[in-house]
Amino acid sequence: METGGLKFVAPAVLLFYGAVSYAQSSVTLYGLVDAGVEYSSKTANSAGRNAGKTFAMVDSGVGPSSFGMVGKEDLGSGMQAEFTLASGISLANGGFKSSNGNFFGQQAWVGLRGLFGEFKSGVQFSPFYLALYETDPRQFSEFGSGLVQYCSNVFVTGAFNSNAVSYTSPVLAGFQGSAMLALGGEAGDFSAGRQWSASLKYQNGTVLINAAIYDGNSGGTVQTPFPSTVEFEGRTVGAAYTFGSLTVKGSFTNFKVAGSHNNDIYGGGFKYQVTPSVDLNSGLWYTSDRDNTANHSLMAAAGADYYLSKRTTLYFQIGMVSNHGNMKTGLAVSSLSFLSGAPGTTVGGNLGIRHSF
Repeated sequence: METGGLKFVAPAVLLFYGAVSYAQSSVTLYGLVDAGVEYSSKTANSAGRNAGKTFAMVDSGVGPSSFGMVGKEDLGSGMQAEFTLASGISLANGGFKSSNGNFFGQQAWVGLRGLFGEFKSGVQFSPFYLALYETDPRQFSEFGSGLVQYCSNVFVTGAFNSNAVSYTSPVLAGFQGSAMLALGGEAGDFSAGRQWSASLKYQNGTVLINAAIYDGNSGGTVQTPFPSTVEFEGRTVGAAYTFGSLTVKGSFTNFKVAGSHNNDIYGGGFKYQVTPSVDLNSGLWYTSDRDNTANHSLMAAAGADYYLSKRTTLYFQIGMVSNHGNMKTGLAVSSLSFLSGAPGTTVGGNLGIRHSF
């Protein structure tokens, strides 16, 4: 609580306001650590050719290792102030990973939530990225999932959006909309590097249907890994249906990167909670170059999770990707096949442990 004349307020009053603030506010430290071993029958080198088999320790086999803080304050009348700070880390070397090269590069925003919806300002995920996550059958695993397709096509563009403001509406009859504008700009050109995204979804507990769009202009001063300063367009529509312990998901996505490629991706799969301790999931993705259909790929993956507790999980994943023409779809977001996959067919798998706190 900040007040210009605070130094003139009696100590007893300061203690009172401090107690009220403490009672109505909370800050939580959270995180996820994930590591294992991974095998790949092929590994692409810098020239895009096969450099051979790889077997190594891998960080973030399923989910990105990360830590952060979330906070909120009750402002009354159903309104809350909130913030999130999140950073990706590598268990392999202790450095940054999945964090856009910055300390809190995953998320760093402050917002206001109420009956009117939610406003946020700062580094945040785009509605397009979140819509893809919602309809991914393998929950955006870093091995064999829609996240790998995302990274193979555009890396982090649309995931970590700097200088962004967003609004998400309240849920009305099952419908909810979201819009984001990331202000880029440079001297003499306010549109350079500008990014915007919007989504609309319907959800009733059993059925989920969503659609989202993303447009990013070239240029600007936002310095993030390739191709954040390259013009990029993303479009997606997806659906999910849950009955009992089984959830089936499917989606269509188009990634168009200026001067590079224009790929259509058809994906689908399922997630099945066999027992409270065992979860199975599987997915299949077909990618086709809209400008040259000779360039295409097929990726398939399956995984099993065994929950030792609510916070600790053992996992096992297997998958394959087959590239044709000039398609370079990877199999995992890791040091083994990051960004670009090798030509032909690659098979691989990993096993590891993850713990949340």
